Amino acid sequence: MIKPREKTPDLNINLINGTEWTLSQQDPKNFTLVIVYRGLHCPVCKKYLENLQTKLSEFDDLGVNIIAVSSDTEETAKKTYDEWDIGDVPLGYEFPIEEARKWGLFISKGIKDEPETFIEPGLFLIRPNQELYCASIQTMPFARPGLDDMIKAIKFTLKEDYPARGEA
Repeated sequence: MIKPREKTPDLNINLINGTEWTLSQQDPKNFTLVIVYRGLHCPVCKKYLENLQTKLSEFDDLGVNIIAVSSDTEETAKKTYDEWDIGDVPLGYEFPIEEARKWGLFISKGIKDEPETFIEPGLFLIRPNQELYCASIQTMPFARPGLDDMIKAIKFTLKEDYPARGEA
């Protein structure tokens, strides 16, 4: 597991718009927010990312770059984009399970109509130098940090120059 104030692994993800997104090439004013979602099969993820769509300008105003990623295939991720109201959310796909493990994410075996294996949700707030500021990792779709709470926390962090915690 990556501790706060440690450099994160680099992340190279294909986006549904045909481009590649690389964490080490991001140049946010304050943070990059990597949101890992379970995939198209998850109604809780749909609600979360559709809420994110409505908050993108607030994150942008705070100098936060955003990406949402899953282990879904390209075809499934494009279907997600088409079926969910997330038109401006950068959407990455095929986040490798083994890479997800390096980030400390939990992996589930599919049941019913889920993929064979997939990544459970996580959220990583990363400084421009690729240092982890904070993370929230779940074992199932519930109990994710609210996006309004994240916005308030980022505002506080920037105003008070609050350091990353949990590094000891």
